[in-house]
Amino acid sequence: MATGTTYTGSLADALPIIVDQARTTREYPGVMTKCVDRQTLSEGEGTKWDEFQLAALAAQTGTELTTFDNPQQVSGTLWSLEPTLTCISTVITKRTMARISKNVAAQIGKLAQEAIERKKDEDGLTLLDSGTSLCGTGTTLTSGHIAAAARRISGNVTEPMLGPIYTVLHPYQLKDIQDEVVAGVGTYAIPAGLTEDYFKSGFSGSLWGTNVFEDGNIVIDGTPDAKGGVFAKNAIVLVQGFSPYTLTKELPELGGGATQVWLYDEYIYGERTSALTSVGLYEIFSDATAPTS
Repeated sequence: MATGTTYTGSLADALPIIVDQARTTREYPGVMTKCVDRQTLSEGEGTKWDEFQLAALAAQTGTELTTFDNPQQVSGTLWSLEPTLTCISTVITKRTMARISKNVAAQIGKLAQEAIERKKDEDGLTLLDSGTSLCGTGTTLTSGHIAAAARRISGNVTEPMLGPIYTVLHPYQLKDIQDEVVAGVGTYAIPAGLTEDYFKSGFSGSLWGTNVFEDGNIVIDGTPDAKGGVFAKNAIVLVQGFSPYTLTKELPELGGGATQVWLYDEYIYGERTSALTSVGLYEIFSDATAPTS
C-alpha cells in the first residue's frame, strides 16, 4: 500500500485528456489568385474559355490628291484555355467524429479548403517560371531587377501591358530588397521617409510602380534560390470553371459507418501573350538564403 502525498503524478492514469484548443497548420493565404485577370467559364459555354485577339491596323498619310486604296485586312488569333479539375477527398468514421474533441472536429472542415487554396496558389506560381528570367541563380536581388522588369512590361514595343503590375517574391528575396534600402543604417542617421518606414516595419507596399506581395509558398531549391515574378495583371488569366463544390457519400460498410467527402475545384492559369511572344511576365530568379542578420 502506497504512502505519501497524493499529487497529479500519482493519479496520472485518471486524468482525462481535454483538448482546450485546436487549430489547423498555419499557411500562407493564396496570393496569385488576387493578382491576375480572373475569368469565369459559365454553364452552357462549352469546356473552353476563348479569347480572340484582333491584330492592330496601320493608318497611312496623304494629301487631297492621294487615292487611299490600300485596305487593311482585319485578322486575329484565337486563344483557348480549358479548366481542369482539382480534388481532395477524406474519409472519417462516425466513431471518430463521436469520440474526438469538439474543438478538433470543428477544424477538420477547413483542412480540405486550405489544401485547395494552397494548390491553386502553387499552380499560379509555377506559371512564373515561363517568363524571361531576370537576376540569376546565386545572385542577390536588388530593386533594379524589379524596376527593369516593370519598365520592360509597360514599355514593351510588341504590346505594352497597361494596368496594375504585381511583384510576388519569397520573404527571403524581399529581405534582400529591405537590406538594400536600409544599408546606411548603423553608419548614418536614419532619414525620415521610406528608409525609416522600412527600418520600423519591414518591406511592404509598392516598389517602382508595382504592388508587392510576399508568398511563402514559393519553393526554395537546393542552391538555395527562389523563383518569384513581376507581371502585369492582364498578363496572366485565371479561368474558373465550376466554383468549388462538395460531394459526400455515406459508407455504412466501413468501420461501423463513415463519411467520405470530396471537395472539387475547376480552374486553369494561362499566360496572355501577343503573337506568341511574352510581353507582361518576368521571372525573378535569385538567391534565397535564410537571413541571419
